[in-house]
Amino acid sequence: MSRRAATAPGAALLLVSLLVCLALAGCERGAASPGTPSAESANGSSSQNGSSSQNGTSGPTAVPSGVAPAARELGFAPAALRRLARDARRAASRCLLVARHGTVVGEWYWRGGGPDVAQEVFSVTKSVTSTLVGLAQADGDLSIDDRASRYIPQWRGTASAGVTVRHLLSNDSGREWSVESDYRDLLSARDRSAYAVGLGQDAPPGTVWAYNNAAIQTLDRVLRNATGQAPGDYAQERLFGPLGMADTRMTRDSAGRSDQVFFGMQSTCPDLARFGRLFAQRGTWEGRQVLPASWVRAAVGQPSQDLNAAYGLLWWLNRPGPVRRPLDERDPGLPPGVDSSGPLVPDAPEDAFAALGFGGQMVLVDPGSGTVVVRLGDTTALPRSDGYSIQDAARVLTEAYRP
Repeated sequence: MSRRAATAPGAALLLVSLLVCLALAGCERGAASPGTPSAESANGSSSQNGSSSQNGTSGPTAVPSGVAPAARELGFAPAALRRLARDARRAASRCLLVARHGTVVGEWYWRGGGPDVAQEVFSVTKSVTSTLVGLAQADGDLSIDDRASRYIPQWRGTASAGVTVRHLLSNDSGREWSVESDYRDLLSARDRSAYAVGLGQDAPPGTVWAYNNAAIQTLDRVLRNATGQAPGDYAQERLFGPLGMADTRMTRDSAGRSDQVFFGMQSTCPDLARFGRLFAQRGTWEGRQVLPASWVRAAVGQPSQDLNAAYGLLWWLNRPGPVRRPLDERDPGLPPGVDSSGPLVPDAPEDAFAALGFGGQMVLVDPGSGTVVVRLGDTTALPRSDGYSIQDAARVLTEAYRP
């Protein structure tokens, strides 16, 4: 199947069906339990009370359910935040968290969610994987301009020999892609990295853009061979631990030989708010440069290639230009291979960026205001929870924030 054929409605339906089955089956090794549903009040809040902070370690703590007292002082309209929270609840959200400069201005949990209830975040995992590559480059373990075959010997002397680590991060590697190979077969493979590495090459690297899960999964081999550690262990040591993301972990495939780096991560709203804050602060955390500012610029400061202005290094951007989206129907009036010609959210800041996952899992960051919006959807309510989009999350910036 060609890349353009994959944008047909039938392909999108196949993807939704596969991922719904995956989520409902709970087939990922070590998947977290969604928890017990809590009562929901008329204003969209759960029955929990208390307080939480992005800076502390997480555990079984009560949390605020609504707008925080600091919201107005930090430039947010409480009534608008409450309205947006009601909309999020109706879209089968499990949590919504809004923070600015590390201070929570609104936090809500529904449908069994809680500050320490981890769940599958799907492709939000990719942005974490990108960050691990940035840390490995900072350590001198690799360069993103290295040929990936340096770490994946099977590609030496093949059509994939010219693929670089940067190509894998930019989704323009040209590696083999179809809906069947990238979803059905990849999700069915017991050893997902072995399957992904063994696929062929469709096009010369740098010539086509495709949202390629299998190509991204090969970064498991790159990171493992470059750092000498499994990506999940490396993430715990270099990212989750330093940021206090105590309820976040990466998972392995059913064979137990590959860490899943294209999806599979388990996390919470507070932990992902910490992750977003790291990028809003250009890689600093509590006065320490955890991630080089140069990596933040490379990952989210500009498009990583000329084929899709909405894509950085495994992050989604709000830049104008030719935009490709995974499995969307394209406007037939646009040039071939282009889905739209404007930013993802026209009214939102141009330098905003996001980690996005199936089911409406997302971390939206506005570096200009220091605002982070995290929303996690109920994976047992698919496809309903997938109706919440980056445009909905961006309403926090366009409707509730009053600078």
